[in-house]
Amino acid sequence: MNIREMTAADADAVLAIYAEGIATGHATFESEPPDWAGFDAKRMAQPRPVAAINGEVVGWAAASGVSDRCVYGGVAEGTIYVSAAVRGQGVGKALLTAFIRAAERAGVWTLNAGIFVENTASIGLHEACGYRMVGTRKRLGKMTYGPMAGRWRDVALMEYRSETVGID
Repeated sequence: MNIREMTAADADAVLAIYAEGIATGHATFESEPPDWAGFDAKRMAQPRPVAAINGEVVGWAAASGVSDRCVYGGVAEGTIYVSAAVRGQGVGKALLTAFIRAAERAGVWTLNAGIFVENTASIGLHEACGYRMVGTRKRLGKMTYGPMAGRWRDVALMEYRSETVGID
């Protein structure tokens, strides 16, 4: 497995993996992936690692800023998606670890993750990579698609706090 920075050439693979996650009904409130321009515009330029096996992108992670206020300049919300074909094979842990390190190199001191409480695999992955459970956001939003359409969803709020960035 190779972990490298995402490029525009990865767009089709990244959006296909995103669509796989959306189809599970346990990854996001989004009902379909955006086009590449929309994806790119909503995420920070760094960090954006992808995991590739034999040259094929099998996972990605990206960060979005949480606020325009300068005091939150080092706080981001992280997202990670792994192709169903390789889940449970260590790709997620390697990718999330690389994402955390890249975020720290980019000056991020706190990473937030919002995860549907039913997505215990993702919660476990985040815990294994140093995130802590902050709490549960009850009935945060209502699903608009899939088997959970019309249901309010609880979202676990998890946080990673860097031990190397923002420690002064």
